Amino acid sequence: MSPTLRSDAAGLQEELVRLRRALHHEPELGLDLPRTQEKVLAALAGLPLEVTTGKGLTSVTAVLRGARPGPTVLLRGDMDALPVTERGDAELISRTPGAMHACGHDLHTTMLAGAARLLAGRRGELAGNVVFMFQPGEEGAGGARIMIEEGVLEAAGERPVAAYALHVLSAGLPAGLFVSRSGPIMAAADRLRVTVRGAGGHGSLPHRAKDPLPAACEMVTALQTMLTRDFDAFDPVVLTVGNFHAGTTDNVIPDEAYFSGTARSFSAEAHSRLKDRSAELIRGIAAAHGLEADVDYVQDYPVTVNDHAEAAFVGDTVREAFGEDRYITAPNPLPASEDFSFVCNEIPSAFVALGACPPDRDPGKAAFNHSPEAAFDDAVLADGAALYAELATRRLASPAG
Repeated sequence: MSPTLRSDAAGLQEELVRLRRALHHEPELGLDLPRTQEKVLAALAGLPLEVTTGKGLTSVTAVLRGARPGPTVLLRGDMDALPVTERGDAELISRTPGAMHACGHDLHTTMLAGAARLLAGRRGELAGNVVFMFQPGEEGAGGARIMIEEGVLEAAGERPVAAYALHVLSAGLPAGLFVSRSGPIMAAADRLRVTVRGAGGHGSLPHRAKDPLPAACEMVTALQTMLTRDFDAFDPVVLTVGNFHAGTTDNVIPDEAYFSGTARSFSAEAHSRLKDRSAELIRGIAAAHGLEADVDYVQDYPVTVNDHAEAAFVGDTVREAFGEDRYITAPNPLPASEDFSFVCNEIPSAFVALGACPPDRDPGKAAFNHSPEAAFDDAVLADGAALYAELATRRLASPAG
């Protein structure tokens, strides 16, 4: 990495901390983030960017056109928070009840704004375009998919040749360590919701009723058996039922039983098969009991798959820019999910994690992302902004670009 670029990023650190803390104090949920959008637009004001905002969501898309023609690279940062009540230092935590940047998206937004400033200052050196994708609604609302539908991939007039996203982790990694891998890096995420319909009756006369509860219990256990018998152990899937409801009292057989859960998979094949086999198994058990079952299986996010060449490029860039000891290859993908997967399905992409555990916490014991006690170290902001900028600069200058 250019020493000037690194020093320029470090020179932005105080400005980045101010933006990150302003975002952290006022988190917003879902697709509608008006105050977050205002802060991003203010951070980009005065830069030589073509800025547009979303129609179905409060996204911000900014295009930086280099001084010479060339390809396009996309950099993405998500902006939304989680419905979590934060616990921690009263001066630092969220000031919005019931909302918290528990997944570090405030850092991603800040890093991307910093990268825009760094790259705008080097516009004369760039041959090509950079698209800055500030995205709402990553936490379950599929904001990336909506931005794609609204044209973010065509914002510069042509599709990007590559796309990159950073994600901070509050635990599991020391601060400043980058981690990525080729191939699947994050799981597909689905939701399973089942209503088993029977006929209620007196608890002492089950033969006069059609009890949905034992059948629903059988379904839950049968789903776990299915995972070990219908799926390859080397292409794992996870299905966890976290919600089960039936009945109102001890001596009444209910009309219905309901359960729901989450399913995770790491290949497109397993993702598709999991949907079909789950519904088939549930309906078969219901029929065997003389019952009916409504199965609502929603495929939320596909597998996040890093392009082999782009993942290698990210690894090389981090090692050359920050040193060999700042990058490791993840042995396995994470079972969490990401809607950057929608971008990966369209554009050769790479997703990289960055350790942001505060120095006063043990990375092996600290609260992980999504916890009300999750905390992130502001010291990584300059490095994140610099890496975003370096990835874009190097990719535009590469022969493949």
